[in-house]
Amino acid sequence: MAKKVESKQKKRAQWAWYFYDFGNSAYAAVVLLAVYAAYFKQSVVGTAEGSALWGLSLTISMLIVAVISPIFGAMADYSGRKKTFLFIMTAIAIVFTGLLFFVQKGDIFLGMVLFIIAEIGYRSGQVFYNGLLTNVADDDEIAKVSGNGWAIGSLGGIICLVIVLILIQSNPGNTVIVRLSLVITAVYFLIFALPAFFWIKEEHHPQDKEGKNYLQIALQRIGNTIRSVKDFKEFIKFMVALLIYNDGIIAALDFAAILGAVLYGVTSTELIIFVIIVQITNVIGAYIYGFLSEKGGVKKYLVQSLILMIVSVVGMMFMPNKLGFFIVGALAGYAMAGVQMLSRTMVSMFAPDGKSAEFYGFFSLAGRSSSIIGPGVMGLAATGISAWVMNTLVKAELVTAGDANALVISEQIGHRFAIITLVFFLLVGLMPLLFVNEEEGRKAAKAAVIKK
Repeated sequence: MAKKVESKQKKRAQWAWYFYDFGNSAYAAVVLLAVYAAYFKQSVVGTAEGSALWGLSLTISMLIVAVISPIFGAMADYSGRKKTFLFIMTAIAIVFTGLLFFVQKGDIFLGMVLFIIAEIGYRSGQVFYNGLLTNVADDDEIAKVSGNGWAIGSLGGIICLVIVLILIQSNPGNTVIVRLSLVITAVYFLIFALPAFFWIKEEHHPQDKEGKNYLQIALQRIGNTIRSVKDFKEFIKFMVALLIYNDGIIAALDFAAILGAVLYGVTSTELIIFVIIVQITNVIGAYIYGFLSEKGGVKKYLVQSLILMIVSVVGMMFMPNKLGFFIVGALAGYAMAGVQMLSRTMVSMFAPDGKSAEFYGFFSLAGRSSSIIGPGVMGLAATGISAWVMNTLVKAELVTAGDANALVISEQIGHRFAIITLVFFLLVGLMPLLFVNEEEGRKAAKAAVIKK
C-alpha cells in the first residue's frame, strides 16, 4: 500500500513538472519566437537596427544569468530550497512578461529593459526547474521523463499560440491585440506553473552554515566543484561542446521570427503558424529522441540531432520562398528537440547526488555564456553586412542613400549571410562532443564523494 501511495505521489510530481514546462513554453513560443521578437524589430524599432538591439537585449540578459546561475544553484542545493528560488524567478518572468503590454512604437529602451528582466527570470528559473528533475524521476527513467516534459511543454506552447493566433487573426493590424497576447502568455504561464509548487515534494536538509552566509557557502561549494573537475572530465568536455554549439541553437531560436519577416516577408499570422508547426515537430522530436536515447544512449542521439540541425540551418541559407522556410523550420524544430532535451538529460546523468542544481547552474553558465555570444554575433553580422552592402551600392552610385528597395535588399542580404555564423557555431561545437564518453561520465557521478 505504501509503495502504491509513493508511486501515485511520484506520478503527480512528474505531472506538476510537466505542467510547469507546459506553461513556460508559452513564454518561449510567444515572446521569443512568434510575437514579441518580430513586434520589437518591426514595430517598436522599425529599422534594420532592430536586429542588433534585439541581439543586445539577449546578450545582456544572458550575461546576467550566466553570472548568477551557478551561485544561486549552489545556494539552492545547500539550503535544500530549489522550489523557493524557482518561485522567485518564475514570478519575475510572469510579471515582466505581462508588463510588455505597455511597450509601443518608439519605446525602445522600455521594450529592452522589460524584456531583459523577463528573460532573466525565465532563464534563471530553468536552472531550478531542471534541478528538480532528480526529485521527480529515478535514475532509470530520467531520459523518459525529460523527454515527456519537453514534448508536453512544446504542446503547451502550441496551445497558447493557437489562442493568440485566433485573436490576432480576428483583429488584423491591431497592435493592441499583439500586446494583449503578451498578457495572455503571462497568465497562461502562471496557471500551469502553480502545480509545481504544491505537488513536487522537496526534502529540506539545510546544512550547518558554520557562521557563514549563503553567498560565502555558495562560492565555497563552487570552488570545491571547480577543484574537483578532475573527477568529472566527461562533464567538462560536454560543457565545452555545449558552450560552442549552444551559440547556434539560441541564436537560431531568437532570430527565427526576424529571419522569416526580413527574408520572406512572413506576416504576424504566418509567423505564429510557422512556430506552431515548429512546436509540433518539436513535440514529435522530443518523444522520439526520448524513446531512442533510453534504448541506445543519450550522446549518440544528441550527435545525430545536432547534425540534423546543421543540415536545416544550411538549408535556410538557400531556401527561396516561404514554403521552403516552413519546411526547413519544421526540420529544425524536430532536431532542436533532440539537442536541447538530450543536453538537459546529459547533465542529469553526469551530476552527483546532492549537486543537481549546482551542476545545472554550471550547465546554465555554459549555456548562457554561449548565449551571450551567439545572438550578439548574429545581430551584429546581420546589421553590419546590411550596412556594408548598402554603403557599397551608394558609393558605386547604383542607388541613393534613401532608396527603400535598396534598403530592403541590403537587409535581406545581411540576414542571409549572417546565417553562416549559426553553421559555424553548430559545426565547431559538434567536434568536442564526439569525444565525450557517456559511460565514464555516469561512473564518475556515482563514484563522487560530495563535500558537505
